[in-house]
Amino acid sequence: MSNSNKKIVPARRLDSVKEYYFSRKLREIADLNAKGMDIISLGIGGPDLPPHQTVIDTLVTEAAKPDAHSYQPFMGLPELRQGFADWYKKHYGVTLDPQSEILPLIGSKEGILHTSLAFLNPGDGVLLPNPGYPTYTSVSKLVEAETFYYDLKEEKGWMPDFDQLESMPLDKIKLMWINYPHMPTGAQATMELFEKIVTFGKKHNIVIAHDNPYSFILNDHPISLLQVPGALDIAIEMNSLSKSHNMAGWRMAMLASNKEFVSWIVKVKSNVDSGRFKPVMKAAAEALALPDSWYADLNRQYASRRKIAEKIMTAMGCSFMPSQKGMFLWGRIPDSAESAEKMADEILYNARVFVTPGFIFGSNGDRYIRISLCANEENLERALKRIQSLKENNHE
Repeated sequence: MSNSNKKIVPARRLDSVKEYYFSRKLREIADLNAKGMDIISLGIGGPDLPPHQTVIDTLVTEAAKPDAHSYQPFMGLPELRQGFADWYKKHYGVTLDPQSEILPLIGSKEGILHTSLAFLNPGDGVLLPNPGYPTYTSVSKLVEAETFYYDLKEEKGWMPDFDQLESMPLDKIKLMWINYPHMPTGAQATMELFEKIVTFGKKHNIVIAHDNPYSFILNDHPISLLQVPGALDIAIEMNSLSKSHNMAGWRMAMLASNKEFVSWIVKVKSNVDSGRFKPVMKAAAEALALPDSWYADLNRQYASRRKIAEKIMTAMGCSFMPSQKGMFLWGRIPDSAESAEKMADEILYNARVFVTPGFIFGSNGDRYIRISLCANEENLERALKRIQSLKENNHE
């Protein structure tokens, strides 16, 4: 007998999260483009450039092999883990055991979820940056952790205030997310900061999870939290080929930590997915072995784009820190502007350019705008002209 009064409803955890801002906004932009609006998108940090040709060639060659299409190991191919280990040794000076201290991931978002599931019980506390990547918050809420935000502010160089951190209810906090070079602000950490964070984590038995996908973009000196002596005891670092190797759609990332932490995360991962596509892993290993000239060539293109993005920021009346790293430019809106969201919408609807309002990254981003460098110079120049025309018309 059916229960006509019974209603199917989603899990309560969905009440704690909203649809990802960019998912919703990109649908709106698609509708505007369908109406002939020709929106220039400077919002998403998705590289528009291809991977190195040898990486593509490896994918094609490996995909043609008859043994390429079966299930693969949860921990990835040995040559991929060795590739990540060699990459860390060459570029960061960090020695990792490829057998037990490295875990390939299907993108950093997966790593954020799996790390949270491995360490956080419902009600456990997690420290999150404000502003910061929205996925840290949404995943923490989905696993029913209690969120505590630590402030990052421009006047402090977007670095944590350790007096504030020490005032938190640290007995209940189990995990802390950090991210440098920081998204969205582009702030670069120092080894001194990393040393203080590791000391803080050890003092309070808090796992430090460092999300490090931007360290090669417009940055001559990539650094890793794992360079701090003893960091591996308390820290997890995630890295990605999405930005550094133009492989965002390939979904190839990794995390590194001590053997025990990695084994706990493997327990989660092995129950969720069935390994990566073998040709993608082979191609990723090829990408990890690329010479330094790859990064130099990539950054020459981003440097040219950055110059135009700075002109766009100036045209909008925004101020910015020239020392920013990574593939975005973060600027403070004029005091006369009502809000970043309204300013971004005005530019979208009247100049047909999509820029990201900083409020989506937390309350400390309310007065900021973010521009992505993932658009070619022609489109950046077109966006600049549109915004300049809008500002000129507003002053007539």
